[in-house]
Amino acid sequence: MNEVIDWQGYLAMFDQEALMIQSPYIHDDAIVFGADSDYTTMAIAGLHLLASKGIGITNVRSLPLVNPSAVKSATGTTIMCDDEDAEPCEWNLLVGEEATLVFTNNLERNLGFHGPAELESLDPTFYADIQSAWEQEMKPTHVSQGAYVSEAAYMEGANARLGFMAQSTKANLIWPPRQLDAEGQRIESPSQPLMASATVESWTKLSAAGAPSEFALRAPVLGGIQTVFVRFEQGPCGVFLVADDEQYAPTIGD
Repeated sequence: MNEVIDWQGYLAMFDQEALMIQSPYIHDDAIVFGADSDYTTMAIAGLHLLASKGIGITNVRSLPLVNPSAVKSATGTTIMCDDEDAEPCEWNLLVGEEATLVFTNNLERNLGFHGPAELESLDPTFYADIQSAWEQEMKPTHVSQGAYVSEAAYMEGANARLGFMAQSTKANLIWPPRQLDAEGQRIESPSQPLMASATVESWTKLSAAGAPSEFALRAPVLGGIQTVFVRFEQGPCGVFLVADDEQYAPTIGD
């Protein structure tokens, strides 16, 4: 239980009855999220870690700080509301006051986790600036100046974006899925998840002035926005934002 695992930008401790996952950052003696994280991204990372250990969770009971639709699209796990009248779940997701989550299938157990002794201190100015940027970006009045995508279309593509669900044809896998084939004919084909393993074929770093408007407030704080063009082992390619609070400088061939 004392072994600390570095996982998708977080620190985790695991056994067969519980998983504690937390941010590696500290500010004013409190554990805090990094620039790209919140309880939802942490919950998704925790479910990915449990799956890598052979523990698949169909549903989990949680407080409303976790976004159910995002977790469902990314992991296939249903987040159940913490309602006393609802049917019990085998697993529960406990949200800590600081940037910490615990998955457990034994609520009667004394969850005596002891987190890592050394955490990375965030620069106070950076932390204040990134929190201010997120607060402004999340306001309804902050509208992207780029191409408009309807909410219905955005949600329809969530499984493909967050869960790497590709369209399976006789010839290959298509990602993101398309409604039409190369000849313009509508096709109905099953979905298949891509393995989250890919090779960097190209990359770019957008300066604060060159970043899309939806990143315009964060880009100056982060020193620019990095994206990678990658090819999955199963064939399809895609462009992704470098996130997860990792200090990663892309190199072609990674």
